[in-house]
Amino acid sequence: MQTTDSVLMIRPTRFAFNQDTADNNHFQRPSGAAEDVQAKALQEFDGYVATLREHGVRVLVHEDSAAPHTPDSIFPNNCWSSHPDGTLVLYPMQGRNRRLERYKGVLAHLHAQYQVTRTLDLTPLEQQESFLEGTGSMVLDRQQRICYAGYSTRTHARALDQLVQHLGYELCAFHARDRHGAPIYHTNVMMSVGRRLALACLLALDDADERAALRQRLESSGKQLLPLTWAQLESFAGNMLEVHNSAGEPLLVMSRSAWRSLDAEQRRLIEQHVQPLPVNIDTIERIGGGSARCMLAEIYLPERQSQLEHSR
Repeated sequence: MQTTDSVLMIRPTRFAFNQDTADNNHFQRPSGAAEDVQAKALQEFDGYVATLREHGVRVLVHEDSAAPHTPDSIFPNNCWSSHPDGTLVLYPMQGRNRRLERYKGVLAHLHAQYQVTRTLDLTPLEQQESFLEGTGSMVLDRQQRICYAGYSTRTHARALDQLVQHLGYELCAFHARDRHGAPIYHTNVMMSVGRRLALACLLALDDADERAALRQRLESSGKQLLPLTWAQLESFAGNMLEVHNSAGEPLLVMSRSAWRSLDAEQRRLIEQHVQPLPVNIDTIERIGGGSARCMLAEIYLPERQSQLEHSR
């Protein structure tokens, strides 16, 4: 199952520019002196949730706590991932203040509502300076069991090898850089994989062999590839996530800046496969350096029987 109709989102309490992650996230921009970033982020967040729910996506909202201060907790997909067999994976994070997000009640919430039969805890790798920041560092083709990953200071080979070995995924790894030659901090800002459609900025792969291998692997897995330009990468067009609604209809969630960056032909191609769902998260993108996909933690865990009975 490539997509889910259930996601978890973290409602921000003290959203702000995160100095702890700014060295290698070149998408982040500091806020203006008099700008009320928290108020703007909260408005954008609530609008995002409302849009998803209006289109039949189940959204679990977890209220962030003020302390400890975790300015990036609005991006929960980096800390953990869930899988249909009941596996919950915990990831080693580079940002020290991001590691604190694990202790703010989200994991307890998941254990209370869903059946977690196995926990794969990779967080001890932090002590060895080996990092893998969840489905930011990786883009998973869950149908074909392929893990796409671009190496960076937040995505290390040792952690990747452990993850794919435990989950039984094939690894398709490469080196991706922005137009200025800096490593792209997270794979999910340069590519997205859905059921039948994949978007990727192949320009980010300097090595011709790696570029050809990525294209070949995407196309041989049955995906139609939509190539992205540098400008579209920088507008977060790679940071989309396909989900489906309660009727099973596919939706491609993205920011409005990502949608606006696409040309008419690209939009028509997307609409052949999915319903596009743009949301306004301009402030969150600019200050946080993450976009629509980063804000969604997919839930694939089976629900506990008591929760199923309660929902009937």
